[in-house]
Amino acid sequence: MTNILPADTFIVVNKTVLKDSDRNLLFLLYQPIIGAEAISFYYTLWSYLDKMELLSNEWTHHHLLRDMMISNSELMDAKVKLEAIGLIKTYVKKGNINNYVYELYSPISASEFINNPVLSMALINAVGKLEYDRIINYFRVPKINLKEYEDITAKFSDVFDFSIEPINDNLIYDIKKSNSRKLEILTKIDINTILSLISDDMLNKKSITRDTKEFLYKISYIYNYDNDDMIELIRNSLTEKHTIDKKLLTENANKYYRYENMGKLPSIIYKNQPEYLRKENLDMSNRSRMIHLFETTSPFDFINSKYKTGNPTSTDLSIISYLLIDLNLKPGVVNVLIDYVLKINNNKLIKSFVEVIASQWSKAGIETVEDAMNIAEIEYKKRKKITNTVKKVSKTPDWFNKDIEENKATEEEIRKLESRMKRS
Repeated sequence: MTNILPADTFIVVNKTVLKDSDRNLLFLLYQPIIGAEAISFYYTLWSYLDKMELLSNEWTHHHLLRDMMISNSELMDAKVKLEAIGLIKTYVKKGNINNYVYELYSPISASEFINNPVLSMALINAVGKLEYDRIINYFRVPKINLKEYEDITAKFSDVFDFSIEPINDNLIYDIKKSNSRKLEILTKIDINTILSLISDDMLNKKSITRDTKEFLYKISYIYNYDNDDMIELIRNSLTEKHTIDKKLLTENANKYYRYENMGKLPSIIYKNQPEYLRKENLDMSNRSRMIHLFETTSPFDFINSKYKTGNPTSTDLSIISYLLIDLNLKPGVVNVLIDYVLKINNNKLIKSFVEVIASQWSKAGIETVEDAMNIAEIEYKKRKKITNTVKKVSKTPDWFNKDIEENKATEEEIRKLESRMKRS
């Protein structure tokens, strides 16, 4: 991803019909998930459109930063959140000064949002069940009993008639209309493999529509389920007609996850280091390879790779959740922190020990992998100086500057770690 500079220019293109009612959707449904800054960015782009709300003038990002009174990194964070949740699409033409195009899309309807398992879970996670129920009630349509009433609505053909042949036989496609983007989600399941392993006697394969497949992808993404998990879920969520009961499958997925995670709900967080915070122009040195590994791996997969046999404990996973959600540390920074603590603490993740270091890094505003590695090296040297008179520190992380070139084992250790990451 290209890092945006204040001198870079942009225009805003409206790909939809923006309505005042959209503001309620953005405020009640989207803002709790992506934050006020991202919504402010969306409104600011909206405000730049011309009177017909079609196209903006060309502006610089310096103008945008000044209007929003935020930093460049905060702008990048807001931008990627809007992109991920389907509200904008971004294009760039690179040059001495990069030129950007921001396409605006409508929020989806309340019904689509609430019935989307990924978005509804993200909303519950953000506001809690009580507030979630209150939001749903806001959008509920009142029920009126019409059993004793007769439908007397006139049909079009009852009122209008064509006395001549229609003169316009060409369809026109470039008229403004409400337009929203679908969430783009990559998961680790293979639907075809899953379906092939469930017998035809149990499941009617013809009932599996594109919408059903998308639903299964979303469930697997939310709960981080693999093929085996999804096969078991589907088998336990079939109707008498051998079709998948989506409501039952959602309930089963939720119950199974809560049972495995001490009653906690899954949290929607960055899967790995945001691209705008990644280091550019990496070379082939061991340190650069470790930076790349930290940046492109999710904390769950990283800690999983540390286990030669078995899986991370529920305590390990709760520590990761604490670092990512409570302290809002970036995934790449969490990976460095995990690696650092394991190396200096005999391969043990003790929450109280992790919290001390994590709080320090959070207060220092550490966001990039390289900054995390640098502060870890500084802390290691201080720790070593203090403990030298008592005992030796367990082991130096492979990526520390002082050992990076001379330690022959480092190359082999990195290869093993990369190999485990590919298998995970």
